Amino acid sequence: MSVRYFLDSNVLIYSFDRTNPTKARRAEELVTEALAQNNGVISYQVVQEFFNFAFRRAPSPMKTPDAERFLDSVLRPLLSIHSSPSLFAEALHLHGRYQLAWYDSLIVAAAIQANCDVLYSEDLQNGQRFGQTMVKNPFS
Repeated sequence: MSVRYFLDSNVLIYSFDRTNPTKARRAEELVTEALAQNNGVISYQVVQEFFNFAFRRAPSPMKTPDAERFLDSVLRPLLSIHSSPSLFAEALHLHGRYQLAWYDSLIVAAAIQANCDVLYSEDLQNGQRFGQTMVKNPFS
């Protein structure tokens, strides 16, 4: 049985931004595996954060036709968690209990809601557990 995992925004960003080749390779491996094995998940928030970076902050900003292709081939197949009142309620609970930043709380809540075993992120404490979901920094 394969492990179900959530990809934080930074993983998608590194797969697009080749500034750090080591992180880019690892991110690309995770995204490729997620698509091939259908075991990776992202949320609506990850899509928003990715496009914000890709259009505005990337060294070589993404063009709209490329963004449309990336949405269809990568983001849409991985997107399974959308904004909802239950997601916000879980994020509020996590924010209060663990003192997480709001956007980190939303990411963790999405990973929990998707029943992920692993949350790949470099923004949270490596090894920290939130119920069945464990944070792993894929770049360390």
